[in-house]
Amino acid sequence: MKLQFNKNYLVLAHSLFLIELAIAFIIKTGFIRYTFGDYLVVILLYAIIRGCSSLSVRASAFVVLFIAYGIELLQLTSFLTYFNLQDSFTAKLIFGSTFQFGDLVAYTLGITTVLLIEHYNGNYKNTNTVKV
Repeated sequence: MKLQFNKNYLVLAHSLFLIELAIAFIIKTGFIRYTFGDYLVVILLYAIIRGCSSLSVRASAFVVLFIAYGIELLQLTSFLTYFNLQDSFTAKLIFGSTFQFGDLVAYTLGITTVLLIEHYNGNYKNTNTVKV
């Protein structure tokens, strides 16, 4: 994997980040805050990875799902307490504090949306190999 910048993905990532900030600070409860925010966050992570690396579409999608599922599964433990972050608003905002199966569904739907869009835009043919 080599560092490679793609302006289009980075603009998308920046836009999604601003939307995520608005959701986090303006909307306090409900479907948009919890489910749609999780749906968008995997698209945001995907855009960051594609904007900064030469990973393929599939590899990027897999990495994002691995990160998202991993953080969600960590919520089954008391990892915030272990790092003495249980009272940190920012840590709870970034990592969450409770496991929800619906979040895993939202992550999966977000990456499925990304893969469909990449396929229809013809980016799926980008078969860069992962070089470590």
